[in-house]
Amino acid sequence: MATATLVPLVPLRPSNSTLRRCPKPSLSKSLVTPTLVETPSPFSRSLRISKRDLKGPFAVSSMADLNRGTVLVTGAGGRTGQIVYRKLKEKTDQYVARGLVRTEESKEKIGGADDVFVGDIRNVDSIVPAIQGIYALIILTSAVPKMKPGFDPSKGERPEFYFEDGAFPEQVDWIGQKNQIDAAKAAGVKQIVLVGSMGGTNTSNPLNNIGNGNILIWKRKAEQYLADSGIPYTIIRAGGLQDKEGGIRELLIGKDDELLQTETRTIARADVAEVCVQALQFEEAKFKAFDLASKPEGTGTPTKDFKALFAQITTRF
Repeated sequence: MATATLVPLVPLRPSNSTLRRCPKPSLSKSLVTPTLVETPSPFSRSLRISKRDLKGPFAVSSMADLNRGTVLVTGAGGRTGQIVYRKLKEKTDQYVARGLVRTEESKEKIGGADDVFVGDIRNVDSIVPAIQGIYALIILTSAVPKMKPGFDPSKGERPEFYFEDGAFPEQVDWIGQKNQIDAAKAAGVKQIVLVGSMGGTNTSNPLNNIGNGNILIWKRKAEQYLADSGIPYTIIRAGGLQDKEGGIRELLIGKDDELLQTETRTIARADVAEVCVQALQFEEAKFKAFDLASKPEGTGTPTKDFKALFAQITTRF
């Protein structure tokens, strides 16, 4: 966060200013005494000066940078992570965006900017530089299964999947996310938004069978660790992710996988990304965990009031 800089002003005549100058003030009494007050932005405090604080020919320079918070998106090279990173980059008046990816190739894929760090979440030391100095962390890392070669759908075969050595959900979705939470807590991060998946209440969920990875079990373990960390959190358990346009559907909030029993259990990645960003803006989103899906396009009313959306949520986990 930028620091306020005191710069001397040319003394103004009383007729042109409402400021009163004390006669022959001493140096110790001539400095501005800034008063810290909360602003609507959740990321910072800005300095406001009242008349009683102005005791000499000094004033505070621009405070624009104090109203922006640095937000790190991990998994910024993924399909949802790229959208979140881009949304933050577009809101330069509110955020200083930062990304974390695993490889140089991923960094180049999203533009290769200096604000994109390369690190391995399984090695906590490699991610500390990216986390230092941030206000909020958005976790979008996840183990990704690979399809075994030789799959021939024309023969009615079902594809088989596997996880690479060292990249199982236990290493990525549990140890990797735990590392991020620990590093963020040590750095004094003020909020963590974690994107998980619906289905974690059922250990027999078919997703756990993919590559024998038990991915939802490890995700759930990381979610519980975050909820117990003491850091303000928002846990978003997204439904089936779709590569569709966002902002045109009514979003649905659920709990305990109830939405999986309905026909409305999918959501556009762009909508998940928007909820991630909006969660940084409202106190109503903190210390909350919820399932997220959407109505089909063309039904319902597109969600625009995110404060009201978060206010619906009553579940802490």
